[in-house]
Amino acid sequence: MSESHPRITASAEIRARIDTTKPHSARFWNYFVGGKDNYRVDREIGDQIKEIFPGLVDVAVTSRGFLGRSVRYLALECGIRQFLDIGTGLPTADNTHEVAQRVAPDSRIVYVDNDPVVLTHANALLSSSPQGRTAYLDADLYEPEAILDAARGTLDLAQPTALMILNTLGHVSAYEQARSLVNRLMAGLPSGSHLVLSDSTSTSEGMVAASKAYNESGAVPYYVRGVDEIAGFFDGLELVEPGVVQVTRWRPDGEVSEVAVDAYGAVGRKP
Repeated sequence: MSESHPRITASAEIRARIDTTKPHSARFWNYFVGGKDNYRVDREIGDQIKEIFPGLVDVAVTSRGFLGRSVRYLALECGIRQFLDIGTGLPTADNTHEVAQRVAPDSRIVYVDNDPVVLTHANALLSSSPQGRTAYLDADLYEPEAILDAARGTLDLAQPTALMILNTLGHVSAYEQARSLVNRLMAGLPSGSHLVLSDSTSTSEGMVAASKAYNESGAVPYYVRGVDEIAGFFDGLELVEPGVVQVTRWRPDGEVSEVAVDAYGAVGRKP
């Protein structure tokens, strides 16, 4: 761990906010990608949803692949050295800073989440290379200007920055509000910055049924959207080829791309 980052210690108040009686999206997703930071309630609803729609496991796994490929592309081909990752989720293999700093050790990454479960694991996100830097912000997506202000402690927001929002905006029930939040965040970043965004989509009956079962489980609801709505987040940006596509088909780098998944994403550049 870089000496510039003291360890984060989750207080008793933070730990008390963790509810192990209801499923939780970060823990649920962690279970689907093979992690161990989950509870019985998360595994139970996960197993139920696997029976309803086994394809959701593919969505979880391939979405991580999309994250890695997009970060590598931005660091290697676009020279991006700053990443603002909102809706971090629980640490797994190949987190944003690991992928970016493997390509460019001087990359700086700020992770943002306001979830007590994620906060208790935040130290795993601070293992920066000596040349770069990572930071974790306990902040709320609904306060984009506050996020940008706090990120300036680590990032130079006068320089191009990649805004990463993966599998997060489904928690915002109103589509126009979700678009407004993305627009406000991008408004604080300069020309040459990029938006990396992906989410589950209502592109099959199985995904719609899985979403309904999850939302009825007592968890904080997560809403799947149409492909046109995912595309709408990129209005005003220059889409990087191949545009808004299934996450498996975004620059697959020789990986299997034939798997059809109910998750779409893209990368867009701010002119």
